[in-house]
Amino acid sequence: MGVVNVTPDSFSDGGSSFTADAAVARGLMLLEQGADIVDVGGESTRPGARRPPADEELRRVLPVVRELAAAGAVVSVDTMRAGVAARALEAGARLVNDVSGGLADPAMLPLMARAGTPYVVMHWRGHSAGMEANALYGDVVADVLGELRLRIEAALEAGIPRGCLIVDPGLGFAKEPEHNWRLLAGLGQIRALGHPVLVGASRKSFLGRLLADDATGQPRPARLRDAATVAVSALAAAQGAWCLRVHDVASTLDAVRVSARWGAETEGAAQSPPR
Repeated sequence: MGVVNVTPDSFSDGGSSFTADAAVARGLMLLEQGADIVDVGGESTRPGARRPPADEELRRVLPVVRELAAAGAVVSVDTMRAGVAARALEAGARLVNDVSGGLADPAMLPLMARAGTPYVVMHWRGHSAGMEANALYGDVVADVLGELRLRIEAALEAGIPRGCLIVDPGLGFAKEPEHNWRLLAGLGQIRALGHPVLVGASRKSFLGRLLADDATGQPRPARLRDAATVAVSALAAAQGAWCLRVHDVASTLDAVRVSARWGAETEGAAQSPPR
């Protein structure tokens, strides 16, 4: 899943694809690099970000969704608003990526039940402006699993088909760095929920903290975290992640292919009888 941020303030590439033409060009480039899905979002969810009005979010995303869908892309719309999701689906989007898991807008789950399209339910504890204060866990894997189960149950009760649900542990959303690493180590338990798992680690601050400058302690800037993202993504794929949401599609795809081949050879060697 390639990222197209149609925003002026996203944490890693804010403003680079803010115009519709630039966003469409980026989406087409990601497709050429091998993206299976192009994820178009008009609201920054970086820590501390303020929400744009709904009409501004629509103005940002609809032309991009429409043009990319017309070009044959499988388009995901990254939104917490049911109104934006509905208009994007009408414009050709085929998946809704809701980082709030239906908590931000009570109309979202009924909409998705009517639409019958794939729906990403992410672990979420509040909007960006105050989410860092919610990074309090006993056992982060157990807590996230429990909260995801509640959202899955709510989605099913609303009438969303089980086969349409995708789960996302919400790396970086109300999570301290150590929480993200523990969730990555616990991907097997998240997969055991019985739904495809989307992992979005790309360029996030826990990678920047890991790679902080030895002399100054300053985290590595977001634009220089792609190599670390590739490593995390290949490892997540090897652990059974269904999809990886990334900014650098080409390098990630190469790494996933290498990891998959290695895994296949290792499995084959383990099953071969000794000579």
